[in-house]
Amino acid sequence: MINIIENKCDFCGTCVGVCPANCIDVDEASILINHKKCIDCDLCVYICPIEVLESINEA
Repeated sequence: MINIIENKCDFCGTCVGVCPANCIDVDEASILINHKKCIDCDLCVYICPIEVLESINEA
């Protein structure tokens, strides 16, 4: 699962372009991840230029 560090995101949309599941929505004031569509590839985590996204392993 992907966690968003809320107060750090600058809403650039880089994560949206790399997501193969098309599960991330970004506008000028928010970022939303549809966790039901997410395939946990972590591409968004690796591409984020300011490290706003983090991968959390569910136990």
